[in-house]
Amino acid sequence: MQHAKDFLEECDVLAALLADADDAVLATVTQFKSWTIGDVIAHLHMWNVAAGATLSSREEFQSFLAFVMTRMGAGDGHPEIQRAWLDEFHDSLSGRALVDAWRNYFPKLAAQYGAADPKARVAWAGPDMSVDAKIVARQMECWAHGQEVFDALGATRAEGDRIRNIADLGVRTYGWTFRNRGEEPPQPKPFVQLTAPSGAEWKWNEPQADDVVKGSAVEFSQVVTQTRNVADTKLETVGENAKRWMEMAQCFAGAPEDPPAKGARFRT
Repeated sequence: MQHAKDFLEECDVLAALLADADDAVLATVTQFKSWTIGDVIAHLHMWNVAAGATLSSREEFQSFLAFVMTRMGAGDGHPEIQRAWLDEFHDSLSGRALVDAWRNYFPKLAAQYGAADPKARVAWAGPDMSVDAKIVARQMECWAHGQEVFDALGATRAEGDRIRNIADLGVRTYGWTFRNRGEEPPQPKPFVQLTAPSGAEWKWNEPQADDVVKGSAVEFSQVVTQTRNVADTKLETVGENAKRWMEMAQCFAGAPEDPPAKGARFRT
């Protein structure tokens, strides 16, 4: 499955950045909710393991989810839950050992998903998902959280056309962005025209002149994953539907989240 290969490549790019990261680097605070780089890797690893669990056993995943929900019910945030999970189930992994555990696990996850039926359904925190959708979601999360790591370290990611998966997810969640906020999605859906890292042109929805989002596929993906405010990009928006969408786009599940304020997220 190509999407599993794209996930693997996305993880490899982030892993290469952290190949020589020591404890001081992992303690670097990012621009995302004051998470450290270590928090980011713990988050990616924990939910990768969860994705592996749900592929092999619905019951195993439900046990994992019960642990998470219990901690959330007690008022813990993601960093606290991740730390508790690592302490209880993974010998208190931290630092370089945690990075190595993440680095050793994600190729196995890519192989498992690559060998699975892409249409099979797996459990998740919300509705069940297809195997294909789940591995795309894992790529999206690695790319989105990877952005704050690249930003914090002043590095530029080597983007590839694998980002089409994230841009496509962003387009397909147009309706979700509005419904998640209790609004009916305005019609028509904007025409989306993006330039890929390779220079290819990608298009979604019916061509029109009155509602359009146009620009870089990387910047569009940054906006829909909320790693950049649209005002900090060169994206062009025409029409009220396109403008409102880009001001609050959210391609990921969960409660409504506000994008970062203008100027709040940038490469250091």
